[in-house]
Amino acid sequence: MRILTLSSVYPNPAQPSLGLFVRERMRRVAERGQDVRIVAPVPYFPADPLIRSVRKGYRPAIPGLMTGENGTVLHPPFLCPPGVLKGLDGCLYALSLLPVLQKLQRRFPFQLIDAHFTYPDGVAASLLARRFRVPFTITLRGTEVPHAREGSKRVQMTRAFRRADALIAVSRSLGELAVELGAPSEKVHVIPNGVDTRRFRPMQKGEARRALGLPAGAPVILTVGALVRRKGIHRVLEVLPRLHRRHPDLLYVVVGGGSVEGDMSGELARMIREKDLEGRVRLEGPRPPQILPAYYSAADLFVLPTTNEGWANVLVESLACGTPVVTTDVGGNREVVCRDTLGIVIPTGDRGALEEALVTGLARSWNRTAIAAHAARRDWSQVAHEVVRVFRKVLYANETPETRKGSMG
Repeated sequence: MRILTLSSVYPNPAQPSLGLFVRERMRRVAERGQDVRIVAPVPYFPADPLIRSVRKGYRPAIPGLMTGENGTVLHPPFLCPPGVLKGLDGCLYALSLLPVLQKLQRRFPFQLIDAHFTYPDGVAASLLARRFRVPFTITLRGTEVPHAREGSKRVQMTRAFRRADALIAVSRSLGELAVELGAPSEKVHVIPNGVDTRRFRPMQKGEARRALGLPAGAPVILTVGALVRRKGIHRVLEVLPRLHRRHPDLLYVVVGGGSVEGDMSGELARMIREKDLEGRVRLEGPRPPQILPAYYSAADLFVLPTTNEGWANVLVESLACGTPVVTTDVGGNREVVCRDTLGIVIPTGDRGALEEALVTGLARSWNRTAIAAHAARRDWSQVAHEVVRVFRKVLYANETPETRKGSMG
C-alpha cells in the first residue's frame, strides 16, 4: 500500500519530541512492508517572526525537509493566522497543501490519506481526498473533545467523520464521541496506542536514582508532560505541603517543557516559592525519550491529574517501567489503568481525592514486575498490525471490480 500520512503534530528539528506517537505508529506500519510518506505541515503566518521577537519559542518549527526514521519528511507551511479565524484552519490547511501534494503525487501516487487528529488535519484530509479521488482515514487522539464544544469546528468534524472511509480512535471514549457526532459505528475502530518495549522497561530503582542524582531513600513522585494547565501539575503542587506532613522527604520530579498549548513554567516556579517547596520539587525541563525510562523507574508513583486526554502514552510508559500511576477519570485513562493493581483513578478536579490517592499509593506495596508485564503486552508492532488491517479493508472496499481483478491477477 502507498500511504500518505498527514499530521501537524510530528517531530521536527525545532520540536523533536512533538507527536512521537504518530512517528512510532507509522514507523512500525512501514516495517510491515507498507510504503509510507509523511507530510507534517507547520503553521505559518507572515507576522510569526515579529511575534517570536516578543514571545520566545512561539511557533519554533521552520518549513522544510527532515530525514528521519520514516525517510524524508515534508514540513510544508500551512497558512494559520494566530488566534483568529480558527474555524478556517482546516480549509487553509488543505489549500496550503494542495500544490505540495500535487507535486508529490507525480512521484508517489498515494492510494490512501491517513490523517492524525480530526482538526485541522482530518478536516483537511476530507477535502484533499475528494480532490485526489482517494479514500481517507482519521485517527482521533484527544483534541476532538475540546474542539467538539466549538460550533464551527463541530460542524466540520461531523462532516469529516461522515465522509471518512474509516475512523481510528485511540480510546473507546473517543470512538463514542465520533458516533455521537454522527459517524456510523461500523466505521469506528478502537486501536489504542502502544509502547516501545525495547526502550520502556524496568531499571533497578537504585541504579536509576543514582543516574539521575535522586536521593536513594526518599519517596519520589513523577510527572512527565507539557507544562500546561491541562496536565494538572499545579494541582500536585497544591497538595504537596499536606503530603510533606506525612513524608517530610518527599520529592516531586517534573519532566517537560512548554508546548503549542502554552508554557506555565513561570507560574509553577512562583507556586514553588510561595508554598516553600524549594528543594522539594525538581523542574527538570524537557528530556530526550531515551532518558525517560530512568525517570519512570526511579519513581515510586507517577501522577497525571489531567483534565483531557485521548490516550496518554506517558501512563503506558510508566506502567511498562513497572511504576504505578495516579490519574484522573478522563478520556482513555481508565482504559489504561484498567485494574487497581496498576494504579488509582480519581475524579477530575478533586483535590482531596488527589491527596488521598497519593498517600494511599505511596503506602501500598505494588507488584512492579506484574505492572511492567501487563503494559508490555501491547507494543507498537501490534498496533501497526491492527492499523494495516483497517487500511487494507478501506482499500479493498474502494477497489472497482476491474482493479480488484487486476490486483488478484
